[in-house]
Amino acid sequence: MTDETNRRSGIDWVTFIISGGFLVLFLLMSLFNDKLMGEWISTSFDFSVQYFGAFWQLLLLATFVVGIALALSKYGKVKLGKLDKPENSLFRWVSMILCTLLASGGVFWAAGEPMYHFLTTPPLFAEEGMTKAQSVVPGLAQSFFHWGFTAWACLGTVTTIVLMYAHYHKGYPLKPRTMLYPMFGEKIFNKKSVVGSVADIVSIIAVAAGTIGPIGFLGLQVGYALQYLFNIPDTMFTQSVVIIFLVIVASVSAATGVDKGIQLLSRVNVSLALILMVGMLILGPTAFIIDSFIGAEAYQIQNFLRMSLYRGEDSWLGYWTIFFWGWFIGFGPAMAMFISRISRGRSIRELILAVAIIAPIVSNFWFAAVGGSGIFYEIQNPGSVSTALNESGMPAAVMAIMDQVPLGLFMASGFLLVTVVFVATTADSMSYSVAVTLTGHAHPPRALRVFWALLFGAIAATLLGIGESSIQTLQNFIVITAVPVSILMLPPVWLAPKVAKEMAIDQGIVAEPEPTVTKNEEENLKPS
Repeated sequence: MTDETNRRSGIDWVTFIISGGFLVLFLLMSLFNDKLMGEWISTSFDFSVQYFGAFWQLLLLATFVVGIALALSKYGKVKLGKLDKPENSLFRWVSMILCTLLASGGVFWAAGEPMYHFLTTPPLFAEEGMTKAQSVVPGLAQSFFHWGFTAWACLGTVTTIVLMYAHYHKGYPLKPRTMLYPMFGEKIFNKKSVVGSVADIVSIIAVAAGTIGPIGFLGLQVGYALQYLFNIPDTMFTQSVVIIFLVIVASVSAATGVDKGIQLLSRVNVSLALILMVGMLILGPTAFIIDSFIGAEAYQIQNFLRMSLYRGEDSWLGYWTIFFWGWFIGFGPAMAMFISRISRGRSIRELILAVAIIAPIVSNFWFAAVGGSGIFYEIQNPGSVSTALNESGMPAAVMAIMDQVPLGLFMASGFLLVTVVFVATTADSMSYSVAVTLTGHAHPPRALRVFWALLFGAIAATLLGIGESSIQTLQNFIVITAVPVSILMLPPVWLAPKVAKEMAIDQGIVAEPEPTVTKNEEENLKPS
């Protein structure tokens, strides 16, 4: 099955109509009766947390463990994508990977979450009777964990290995259903395959919810920053205009494709973030950032299993860990498809190390530079950051931190610019992934990519116009959409080692096992 065959097959209109129709229905119901819709989603959210929370924790842990085991094994040498040399340089490749998950929460969550965990010690560590100074490390470690090794591993390790095997090595379409190919065989690609269609549809709905949420969050961030820096009123109209503008930028990027717009935007994004990170190190509390990063990273590793399997304090767990796990699981298939597209020529070891080790460490250092600085200033001057956070929410946290930093206006403007680019990279990479899902090949029609980028922005802007409660509703909706996707993400945990072994045999990395001979066959082979 070649790429040309896929191109001729066109758009999967059944998947397009059902997934797009579901999103439009959600939007209309939110507009006509947001209170009733909120109650339904809240009930479904509670159900998801109660009955799937533990499964998600085990799923992410197993994904990380299997991925690391593959990287350290002899299968780590396997080259993916049927290319001997990578298509993208190391910096370009890692930049595009970093702009998947980090773009979703790089500014909005990096400033606010560490402060929340510092002010109220996470329940797993609350009974240890820590002073405020002592609670810095566990507070940061909890944020590191939520944006760390297991979070990244579910986005592009075992799922990517299975996808790249089926797409590049076997020639099948690049779709979420392709993750099930080693289990179901060719019949999963049949247009009448219910399992295949459901896999594609739930993945599109989940990634849409997971993308619309960050666009809304970051739109709030930009709106607050514009008021703080330029006295532009932070109204729903302003936020909506900002989102529409940002999504138009994302649409242009998505239209030019992975090799041009998305790659360029990702490199610009990471370069700006690195400049800001260095700026925070030089202008901010340098020693505190470095010490707290090292201490919190060590604390996270020391308590990794405890944090991964913690099952107490249901309300806290649902608000924090399970919410994040649901969000990232929903992103999983689309992220895996995107990472598959940019990772040809890389080995399994390179893939796992980049996605599950390097990206989390960079994310954690970013959180230490931004959120750690906020904690430092809060300790020096209680209320300097927490007051703005408690009164105006997470969008205010970054600006409150910049108030304390030398050249704060310059740094705040830099964070505003990074937020703008983060929104664009989130929307363009995910609209590309949805378009790939609907067509099955790596170069979907330009109009389809632009359509989804604009749809994401339109829904996010509309939800902001309804009011703050809809953003909370959308957060809950993100978790609900992850329920069916999490079932789709389970088979690659045991299928990835299987396909890695097959590729290793094909590439001569391991010897093909000798065929086994049964006793009856052995008797038949004996001379009469």
